[in-house]
Amino acid sequence: MTGSGRLAGRSLQTRLALAYAAGIYAAGVFVLVCVAVPLAGVRSTKPRGAPSAGGITGTGDAIGLPRLLTGSAVALVVLVPVAVGLGWFVAGRFLRPLRAITTTARVISAGDLHRRLDLGEPTDELTELGHTLDDLFARLEASFDAQRHFVANASHELRTPLAGLRTLLEVALADPDADADTLRSVCEEALVLGAHQERLVRALLVLATGERGISRRVTVDLARVVEGVLVSRRDLAAERGIGFAAHLTPAPTAGDPGLIESLVANLVDNAVRHNHPDGHVEITARTVGTQATLTVANSGPVVPDDQVRRLFQPFQKLAPERNGHRDGYGLGLAIVNAVAHAHHATLTTTPRPEGGLSIEVRFAHSTDS
Repeated sequence: MTGSGRLAGRSLQTRLALAYAAGIYAAGVFVLVCVAVPLAGVRSTKPRGAPSAGGITGTGDAIGLPRLLTGSAVALVVLVPVAVGLGWFVAGRFLRPLRAITTTARVISAGDLHRRLDLGEPTDELTELGHTLDDLFARLEASFDAQRHFVANASHELRTPLAGLRTLLEVALADPDADADTLRSVCEEALVLGAHQERLVRALLVLATGERGISRRVTVDLARVVEGVLVSRRDLAAERGIGFAAHLTPAPTAGDPGLIESLVANLVDNAVRHNHPDGHVEITARTVGTQATLTVANSGPVVPDDQVRRLFQPFQKLAPERNGHRDGYGLGLAIVNAVAHAHHATLTTTPRPEGGLSIEVRFAHSTDS
């Protein structure tokens, strides 16, 4: 094993101690050289004649060089353990907070995400590292909590149609008088439950894709995407008495066409679903400065300011029982948030005083011609 390999295998305290010891030893050698060289040329003085306070009239022999070298060598030998000891002590003092950080971080990473390092004064680089780790642990705790809630909610939403389908089939099979019409009705209801579950799985897939990020960027015109979405939603809006008002001008941006279409579709669906009968939805696509902007504003019930942020979390609904039907899963705005984040777009939501929401998404303007 080479010298560098042996050094790399030592502990950090050993390496720091050796580095400090080398510095101390080098400083000692430098001091001895600076002192010994001038002393080698110094000549001792003595008075002439009887001792008196008179002037110095003669000189003695110079300090012997062998004696000087012997004393310097002894001093350097004694300096070796002193330098190593001081280096080990200083390295230990500097690494003590780091060991405390490592020990606490190991306990936290083992599953106790509620603990924090809480390093106090003095403020130095290690304290800043502790604060950074505390922030990281807080984000991890929030992420794990959100993941647990998401899994629990997704399991509940997926289990509900499955339980309903199983009950439906068990009742049909237990009926000895079931005829072809009854079985056909059961099959139709089973198809409805299957379609409900299929839409939920598709929404979860879009959400996961948005949170994963985008792998390709092509030029997309928000105005054309909105036109296509509105064409496919006009019949549903007409059934609920919802009117569309579109103000569309070219608004090119760069991104994933499928995800951007999902964002627009979920904004429009959310505006239609959470609306009053004979309400309205206003959609605007335009270029503002260097950004392509999409705005969807709808009438509807009043949304409290403190509830807006919660609506962008998965499976969160303002009032699930309001309309008396389950045509939403609480994933629409979560998908919007994930897609906007994946495209580094700015998402702004403003509750309207008269009711409803105004949601604005600002994308970077496409640089393609």
